[in-house]
Amino acid sequence: MSSRSRRSGGRFSGPEFVARLRARDPEALREVAEAYLPQILRAARAAGLDAQRAEDVAQATLAAFVERAAHFEGRSHVRTFLFGILYHKLAQSQREAARNDREDPIDETVAQRFAPDGSWQRPPRPADADVYAAEIVELVERGLAELPFKQRMAFLLREVHGFTTGEICNILQVSGTHVGVLLFRARNRLREYLEAHGVRGPRGAGGGA
Repeated sequence: MSSRSRRSGGRFSGPEFVARLRARDPEALREVAEAYLPQILRAARAAGLDAQRAEDVAQATLAAFVERAAHFEGRSHVRTFLFGILYHKLAQSQREAARNDREDPIDETVAQRFAPDGSWQRPPRPADADVYAAEIVELVERGLAELPFKQRMAFLLREVHGFTTGEICNILQVSGTHVGVLLFRARNRLREYLEAHGVRGPRGAGGGA
């Protein structure tokens, strides 16, 4: 989480500010919207939405936040409350735009890259120092877009937005154990996706990140 987010978080967590939110004080609502709209937009784009759909979902999230502000009790952080709304809006958008993905895209990619005996169809290429980082970023974005929705959200909430396990539990409405499973599977599938596209880390980098 950025230092700016931490400062905003402290400003928004006091009982006086919570009371203003519950009263739907326009200035308090505006402050929250201005502080978190960029994060919400980034999260929506990272979840795989194009620019227009991300904007629509972000605006719907803020509108729902205004509607529900009177029910915000301050037990969780306002950022967690907002991202909980965002998660449900993203899930709704996902259902509305659902594709017929009967076969897992990552599994399909792996099948194309490996021979029936499990050997590489195309061996991994060593990473070139000048292009490795850009290539990895692009592939990670593609791999994230193909993860199951909850795995993708858990990964983004933890690795991109810096939420704690407890906060992710609140946002996704799952147990801490389930969050661990989602993160484990997301990381493994992303690693497999990178390897299936012929990218591997430097020699001896097999340990954790």
